[in-house]
Amino acid sequence: MAERGCPLEAVPLPAEVRESLAELELELSEGDITQKGYEKKRGKLLARYVPLAQGVDPSLQAETRIPGPSQATAPVPEQQKTRPSHARDERFRSDVHTEAVQAALAKYKERKMPMPSKRRSVLTHMAVEAYTPPDTSSASEDEDSLQRPGRLASAPLQSHAGVAPWLDQAVQGSPASSAASCTSSHPGGRPAAVPSAAAVPAGPAALARVADLHSAPPDVTTGLAQNQHTYCERPQLASMRGAPRGGSRSVLETAGGVPVSSRVSSKIQQLLNTLKKPKRPPLKEFFVDDLEEVLEVQQPDPGQPKPEGGQTAVLKGELLAVGSTWPPSLLATLQQWGTTQPKAPCLTALDTTGKAVYTLTYGKLWSRSLKLAYTLLNKLTSKNEPLLKPGDRDAGSQQVGFLLGSCGVALALTTDACQKGLPKAQTGEVAAFKGWPPLTWLVIDGKHLTKPPKDWHPSAQDAGAGTAYIEYKTSKEGSTVGVAVSHASLLAQCQALTQACGYSEAETLTNVLDFKRDAGLWHGVLTSVMNRMHVVSIPYALMKANPLSWIQKVCAYKARAALVKSRDMHWSLLAQRGQRDISLSSLRLLVVADGANPWSISSCDAFLNVFQARGLRPEVICPCASSPEALTVAIRRPPDLGGPPPRRAVLSMSCLSHGVIRLDAEEKLSVLTVQDVGQVMPGANVCVVKVEGTPYLCKADEVGEICVSSSATATAYYGLLGITKNIFETVPVTAGGTPVSDRPFTRTGLLGFIGPDNLVFVVGKLDGLMVVGVRRHNADDIVATALAVEPMKFVYRGRIAVFSVTVLHDDRIVLVAEQRPDASEEDSFQWMSRVLQAIDSIHQVGVYCLALVPANTLPKAPLGGIHVSETKQRFLEGMLHPCNVLMCPHTCVTNLPKPRQKQPEVGPASMVVGNLVAGKRIAQASGRELSHLEDSDQARKLLFLPDVLRWRASTTPEHLLFLLLSAKGTVTSTTTCIQLHKKAERVAAALMEKARLTTGAHVALVYPPGVDLIAAFYGCLYCGCVPVTVRPPHPQNLATTLPTVKMIVEVSKSACVLTTQAITRLLRSKEALAAVDVRTWPTILDTDDIPKKKVASIFRPPSPDVLAYLDFSVSTTGILAGVKMSHAATSALCRSIKLQCELYPSRQIAICLDPYCGLGFALWCLCSVYSGHQSVLVPPPELETNVSLWLWAVSQYKARVTFCSYSVMEMCARGLGAQTAVLRMKGVNLSCVRTCMVVAEERPRIALTQSFSKLFRDLGLPARAVSTTFGCRVNVAICLQGTAGPDPTTVYVDMRALRHDRVRLVERGSPHSLPLTESGKILPGVKVIIAHSETRGPLGDSHLGEVWVSSPHSATGYYTVYGEEGLHADHFSARLSFGDTQTVWARTGFLGFLRRTELTDASGERHDALYVVGSLDETLELRGMRYHPVDIETSVVRAHRSIAECAVFTWTNLLVVVVELDGLEQDALDLVALVTNVVLEEHHLVVGVVVIVDPGVIPINSRGEKQRMHLRDGFLADQLDPIYVAYNM
Repeated sequence: MAERGCPLEAVPLPAEVRESLAELELELSEGDITQKGYEKKRGKLLARYVPLAQGVDPSLQAETRIPGPSQATAPVPEQQKTRPSHARDERFRSDVHTEAVQAALAKYKERKMPMPSKRRSVLTHMAVEAYTPPDTSSASEDEDSLQRPGRLASAPLQSHAGVAPWLDQAVQGSPASSAASCTSSHPGGRPAAVPSAAAVPAGPAALARVADLHSAPPDVTTGLAQNQHTYCERPQLASMRGAPRGGSRSVLETAGGVPVSSRVSSKIQQLLNTLKKPKRPPLKEFFVDDLEEVLEVQQPDPGQPKPEGGQTAVLKGELLAVGSTWPPSLLATLQQWGTTQPKAPCLTALDTTGKAVYTLTYGKLWSRSLKLAYTLLNKLTSKNEPLLKPGDRDAGSQQVGFLLGSCGVALALTTDACQKGLPKAQTGEVAAFKGWPPLTWLVIDGKHLTKPPKDWHPSAQDAGAGTAYIEYKTSKEGSTVGVAVSHASLLAQCQALTQACGYSEAETLTNVLDFKRDAGLWHGVLTSVMNRMHVVSIPYALMKANPLSWIQKVCAYKARAALVKSRDMHWSLLAQRGQRDISLSSLRLLVVADGANPWSISSCDAFLNVFQARGLRPEVICPCASSPEALTVAIRRPPDLGGPPPRRAVLSMSCLSHGVIRLDAEEKLSVLTVQDVGQVMPGANVCVVKVEGTPYLCKADEVGEICVSSSATATAYYGLLGITKNIFETVPVTAGGTPVSDRPFTRTGLLGFIGPDNLVFVVGKLDGLMVVGVRRHNADDIVATALAVEPMKFVYRGRIAVFSVTVLHDDRIVLVAEQRPDASEEDSFQWMSRVLQAIDSIHQVGVYCLALVPANTLPKAPLGGIHVSETKQRFLEGMLHPCNVLMCPHTCVTNLPKPRQKQPEVGPASMVVGNLVAGKRIAQASGRELSHLEDSDQARKLLFLPDVLRWRASTTPEHLLFLLLSAKGTVTSTTTCIQLHKKAERVAAALMEKARLTTGAHVALVYPPGVDLIAAFYGCLYCGCVPVTVRPPHPQNLATTLPTVKMIVEVSKSACVLTTQAITRLLRSKEALAAVDVRTWPTILDTDDIPKKKVASIFRPPSPDVLAYLDFSVSTTGILAGVKMSHAATSALCRSIKLQCELYPSRQIAICLDPYCGLGFALWCLCSVYSGHQSVLVPPPELETNVSLWLWAVSQYKARVTFCSYSVMEMCARGLGAQTAVLRMKGVNLSCVRTCMVVAEERPRIALTQSFSKLFRDLGLPARAVSTTFGCRVNVAICLQGTAGPDPTTVYVDMRALRHDRVRLVERGSPHSLPLTESGKILPGVKVIIAHSETRGPLGDSHLGEVWVSSPHSATGYYTVYGEEGLHADHFSARLSFGDTQTVWARTGFLGFLRRTELTDASGERHDALYVVGSLDETLELRGMRYHPVDIETSVVRAHRSIAECAVFTWTNLLVVVVELDGLEQDALDLVALVTNVVLEEHHLVVGVVVIVDPGVIPINSRGEKQRMHLRDGFLADQLDPIYVAYNM
């Protein structure tokens, strides 16, 4: 912090030059003149005086205010550098160290930081609508800017003018982009340039252009527009991930080959460049947080400064001059003045225009006090109840209410005017405030009081130990305590102040402070009465209207003393232009109540600089320090009362952060200049003790907490004995451990030291102390640095709050500022980045979060200051509603565990031997043997499904196989065995005759869910064609869904498309033309009106291995993969499901699944024909119009077995959770259900299945009915709960061990525990083994590895455009590297483990449970560990109630979190800090980018799985239209 001396005092400047300088300074601070213009004009003004004032650096001297030989110099190093003549030395600002800050900023080259992107609607809301003109209750207690009225009126106009053109410009700037994220006008918002110098433009044009660089099939991931449909698969070819196959041209790409032409990726690149900057030095030592991850703990730097001075002693103040003249109590004094000097004025009250509305004389004060005492004692029944004087109701009023209740307050005193302003209940009584005890309100205006009888006198109160009054104090955490002051302390305080300030009878004092507490009460109400002084009280409202009012009153009343804060001095400077007739020559004492603040010194200097010409004498300024517990701690004495000359110290900021005092002459950037706050109070003893632990006395050059022992301190925290003992009864001890005094000391909460001449210096408050690592920082110092960046151009009225929050075991600094209404987005961001750099340079500490809120929105303390603890509470609860946020976790969080080093893998053989030695079995399990279970000859005779259908058509022609339901619950179509057979024949005939297809041709079936799809499937099998089921395009969303259809048709090499009439029209429509080339469709056959024909002969496959159908699906990683299913595999799959679920012709099952791929397709199209059971088909899209359709169908048809997907279950849980009573009345009864299975290819979602079970328990759903299934691309059905066998088991594993690929079982509820439930029972004929994903060796029981499966119904391989043999061999015919190397396995690509349970299965064996942890392709490799996205997402969704859904992915090693906001857009920015905090705390990861989007933006496939890779591609192509994107630094 720059020096704040005043060299020009040595060369007295003429008054007019001083005034011109002050005006110049003001113009600069308000932005009316540039820095260059300022320096030019200033140079001219000072040209004649500058040579005289060179050569001395006044900040290193004792102040030169007082002439005469008594100028002792502070202990300061000798060498003093001369300063360049143009340096600005006199400061008229509230900022403490503007020059240091500007110099620090100049050292940094402007770092390019990516600007956050904000949607236009949010921006308009923030900048234009949120502008509220400064209301009367605004402004900060410590830094309150009072703009000139002229400026005030123009602010709204400026605000609109400043925002609107910029908005238009931003929106025009990106017409093609779907995300109007308002970044086009910023550096860092440019599209990424292509090396060939041809920049790729944003939007659809760019995508088209980039598509040319790729060969062959279209990339559907780039057409991501705003698809809000529930099921939106956005597939991509397995083979398309990788480098573009173009010439030498290259283009910026995502990891998966998706071309990026976006602003987003250039911003991420910028962020990465910023993060490459050196961080804090890495830390060496660790403490063990648990077995897995070791959090670093910062060790003291061996080179850090240590205190070297001698031990301090107790400093004794001058004796309290106890004369016979002192009255026995304050009341006795009041009685004396009231009877002997009744006409003497006591208090003059002013109105908001500055007129004196009332002068209270001592006689009147005495008589009214008697009246009130008489009324309280005689007219109100109970005695000794503490009273409440109403103060301002403020942000912490609930805590105050709690305090009132705990003090037993039952009566509130107020005035007529105040009572009228209080909110009233309907009865007309004052309304009860939230958290307050019931109160009786008594108005104390004269007419409401009873006159006492002539002979009545109040009982004489001696100055005893009884409590005289209680003052409330809010702690750092926001709790409110009552500080009790006794009658004796009150009297001693008044006597000490009288002596220290030299108050004499009938002096006039002007008071700007709050007269209800602190120095305002002690000087302006108590001590003044003791000395029969006349107090002119300046109300806060008047100060806001006219900041000069206090100076005018000093002048008008010829006041001898004034009581102000540095804020009042500072803002009166700004208003003093043109006021020529002010004189402050009458003042002998100007008490600066917050003299201990870091910015008070510059206010004092600047004030003196301007007003010395108006008669203000330098020695008049008397800073003081006080605290609620110790009352006045120290005050500077005027020299005529024997005070030493004032001092200042220039201290090294970095030494201070280690608690050591070092005067700093060289390093001018990071220094703190402090002024003394005078001497110890008369009659008091003071010492400085260590802040933590035993209160040892500090060394002479060590900062500690100031403690006071005196009869004039408060006595206790009311009703809190424990902390009272710690604070009010501290016994300081010497290094040897002997107490320094037999009297206890009171801790003041002030941090400081004793300087030369026994002057007290304060460098901070305990409440504002933030311990980051091993260093301490003071909130006020950081506020001062932030204010100095651009003092009044940006921050509204200087309102800044700084506090710390604990994240990952350490304090993190948060800075919240109110921005001026006319500030643009770019201004805010620039200001934020400059503040970060300034604080980093001056304090060597990183700011964790910097938030800007609209003007007038921070919670206010009674006199308009910021209520810091309430602000902190709002920040932590996500209720702050900032309009800009910058998080810097990368720079601040230095105690993350070390990244995990991959150890060389143990070989597979050693692993097996190790398991054998440990007595662990190899993790292998299988379902029941198929050979024992054949139920009839049918299965052996009829190998192929077409044969089974023909057999059923001939033996049970009228047996009903399918019922299809509509949204209304009506049956739209039913199909018997013979009907299905005949429909299939017609389709087969049409394929052979109309489409002229030959055996083995591929046919795409594009149908809505229904019986037509099933008939078309069997029609294909009848004529030997290979069916491929495809989800039809969505008519409202052709642009996104049609390319997927086209792609599957092309990739599967379909020679014909079978579909309905409506879809045929859609495929050839104009809208379709915009999305795909409709001329390249193969033959399209409409099956709605094909003639009734029989086929000559039904095709019979020559061998069971002939291809039956292709199953195409998009994986969650965005890869489109088709798998080949042979006739043998198809029959085996049906047989396994039939046996597991006990399906017979007499059974009915309800299916609410998509019929296009995986197990959903098998259940919909294959199983009913094979087993003969009746299937009630509920198409999932129908649930969008009637959520209860599926549950109603289950109940109506008494289905014992039902299947659904997670998305269906979630729709029911969300849409019907509150309507179970209504459903019961409609007759829905689920007691018939034995098993309800969720078809999924992911880790079971326990929270969803459990909440579903609980919600529908009321409808009779058995508690154990809900279970999950598990399948994947290589094998669509590995586990199915089925109807027999033990219930699924749940285990709890340690989430941190999972990151290290280990399974550690823990108890339920233990920290970091993660519940995993079994994925259902392994199907008959299926064998499962757990293998190491890299060494391919078998693993032991309860070890995490890849799930491998061997079964007759595994698929036979992938079907893709390019025959990628490697993929095929790897996934479908893997062999173990050790042990059983003969069996051929299919690799599922999922991590999981097997665990033998205590349960027995149907065959009497011990049951082996399979737990699926997650897909290997989905996992995130970060810091050497493996994270499953779902775990991070679960934490994020818990962080705030407005987070509806979340998805995470990585991009260039940055973790990107996309959050769906279910709330108001202006609350979006609250989520940024909460998301960052929770991921740091629970997963030890730093979030790189937080993207906040609308509900429904995260794409989900038909199974309800998040398509994270599509989301990533959409984000990078700037297609999400985010509400806000925050790039964490």
